[in-house]
Formats: sequence, structure tokens, C-alpha cells
Amino acid sequence: MNVLLIGSGGREHALAWKIRQSPQLGKLHAVPGSAAMKSLAECHAIAVDDFEKIHACCLAKKIELVVVGPEAPLAKGISDFLSAKGVKVFGPSQKGAMLEASKQFAKEFMGRNSIPTASFTILYSAEFAREKIKENKKYPVVIKADGLAAGKGVRICANEEEALSAVSDFMEKRIFGSAGSKVVMEEFLTGREASVLALVDGKSFLMLPVARDHKRLKDGDQGPNTGGMGAVAPVEISAPDLEIIKNEILQRFVDGVKKEQIPFCGVVFAGIMFTPDGPKVLEFNCRFGDPETQAIMPLLRGDLLSLLKACADGKLAGKELELNGQACVSVGLAAGGYPENPEKGKEITGLYKVPAGALVFHAGTEKKDDGYVTSGGRVLSVTAAGASLEEARKSAYAAVSKIHFEGMQYRKDIGL
Repeated sequence: MNVLLIGSGGREHALAWKIRQSPQLGKLHAVPGSAAMKSLAECHAIAVDDFEKIHACCLAKKIELVVVGPEAPLAKGISDFLSAKGVKVFGPSQKGAMLEASKQFAKEFMGRNSIPTASFTILYSAEFAREKIKENKKYPVVIKADGLAAGKGVRICANEEEALSAVSDFMEKRIFGSAGSKVVMEEFLTGREASVLALVDGKSFLMLPVARDHKRLKDGDQGPNTGGMGAVAPVEISAPDLEIIKNEILQRFVDGVKKEQIPFCGVVFAGIMFTPDGPKVLEFNCRFGDPETQAIMPLLRGDLLSLLKACADGKLAGKELELNGQACVSVGLAAGGYPENPEKGKEITGLYKVPAGALVFHAGTEKKDDGYVTSGGRVLSVTAAGASLEEARKSAYAAVSKIHFEGMQYRKDIGL
């Protein structure tokens, strides 16, 4: 079948790499794709929110399945638009995407469906927020912008001053635009974090290997919160925790979208904190994680495309995941100045010296002459699999050592 992949980042590059391995694939197309993805897919220079042009592309290229990578077009309703025109889409409806696009909607959905999560208060104005913060006696506290903020709209505030500063930035300075029109003040949960992703067809789910991303810029989880500086998979979790994740989180999620008539065919991505009271959901995303996808795709032995198609057909029940038994480490290489002010146009050298077996997924690059230059904050995801996490780590960092661009930043402790 002919497939159209929406998006242009490291996540989409990894998805394209995996989908290309499917014996069911006819031709792979991407909108807009990237220079690096051109070896895997025919790329079309169409904006991800230009639904009319995307539909015209589907007709012209006889597309049988659209796979949506980023959250923004999902939140704007691309699945509803294309589905109404008879195009099959892997990616939830606009209402389903609200589970990521509004923290308030997600928290209230969790409450209605008895999904374990942190206690919270919705703050509708800066004045009301300041009042509630002054009443709050327990720190740290978490302040989250309600809307989409590219993974950066969360502040862990150690004291009242930091909480007031977050409210000022989100609600008054609007550093994330309308995403900060409301904020959620949330109980701070302690423990280890992990990313649990599952394919969902609206009635059943299939869990992918558990991953862990590293969100902060510097080693030892120091520095500003970024969209993710690397990831590892799989993450070992105890049998009791796994039961809670399957029965009290994923099953209740699926039961909830079914009961509330929220069309959801796609990925649910639950950010989980393993607290002393058991696993709790930090937030839901409604698409493949970035950078988790780059660490999960090399672990899948089976045909990903057949599973995505089964979701779109509502026939996921009974399907199984084939894994290769390996571990994977993906290291993010970020631009100088990232995350606040990433430097662009820096020449990238050494891509052709990366050892065989390592994978380099392009997140923010552009082609220039015979090579690539930086064009975004997160530039590359350098990825390797191995028989153990230590082996994968060694291979990934051996590949990183071959690559250079001016101002390059990366963590040395991914997978430790």
C-alpha cells in the first residue's frame, strides 16, 4: 500500500526508516519530509496544516494510509478532515488530540476514568493563580501551561517565587502564546519517570517497549527543560507496576475514550512516574514520542506498518508485537544556544564516518552542497542497538564521537 507520513523531524525519520522495511509497503511519501528523508520517501513541500493540499496529494499518489507524526496537525483536526473524505488515518481525532492539547481536558478525563495521576488545580487567570500559589504550602509544585508548548511548558517550582515567575511567563508574558491562557498547578510526584507508548484502535491497545527520555539539557538532569536530549529502551519495570500500567492506565484509557465516544486510532503516550504509591500518569500525548521513537523503532522485529493498518481498520485485537530482544540508546545532538536561541546554519561533519550499525536520524538539518547544516534546536538523534544497554550505549557514543558542528551540545549520561 502507498503510505503518506506527516512530519519532518527525528521521530518521522525513524518512522520512515521502519515503515520502509514493511513487505506491505508500495511507495512511501512524506509531507513535508526533510532532505535526509528523501532517500526513504518521496517528499512533498506542503505545510502540515494545509489539509486541502494534503488531501489532493493523497488522491494524486493513491495513498491508502496517512500516518501523522506531530501533535499540531492532530490538534487542528487532520484526522477528522481526511477521514471524512474517505482516507484512512493513523492518528486520533481532534477530540482525542485534546488529551495532549489541553492539560485540563486530560486531567479531568483521568479523574472521570479513575486513572492514577497527581492532584491538581486549574488556574484560569494570573490573579487567581497568584492567590492559589500564596495559599500553597507544599513545595516543590508543578506549573504547566494548558496548551501545546513543544514539550517545554512545564516548570518544577522549588518555592513560591519560582511558581509566581512561571505564572508570569506563561499567563502574562505568554512565552508559549495562547497555550498559557490557563495553567494547571499540580502536586509534585517523586520517583523514576518512563514513557509508556501503546498503539490504540479505539477498542484495544498494544503496548510498545517502555522507554525513558532525558529531558534536561545537561548531565545529571541539570539545566533547562528541553523537548528531550536522548532516550533509552526498553526500561525494566516490575511485574506489579506492569499490571497497574496495563489495567489501571492503558485499559482505563481505552475504556474511557470508548465510553466518552472520543474517536482514537493512533498512539497513546503516557508519561509515567513510578511513585512510592505506584505508577501515576504525569501527562498524555497523542502521538509517537520524540526522542522515544528513535530508541523504540530499532527494537521492533515485526512489521510496524501492518500494525498501523490494523489500528486504522479497527482490527488491533489479537495482534502481537515482535521484538528483537536488544536494547537501544539514542543520543540527541543539539545546537549551540538550545533551547532558548538555537544557532542555525552550522556545517555538520563526520556523518559519513559513523560506524556501520549506528543510525543517525535527522531532527533539524538542511542539505547544503554535498553535506548538511543545522536548521533547528535538536539537530540529530544518534542511535545504536546492542545485546545490552551498556553495549548499545558504547556504540551510540562511538558514533557521536565522529560527528561535529560548531556549538554542538549533548549529554554524556544517556543510559547511565
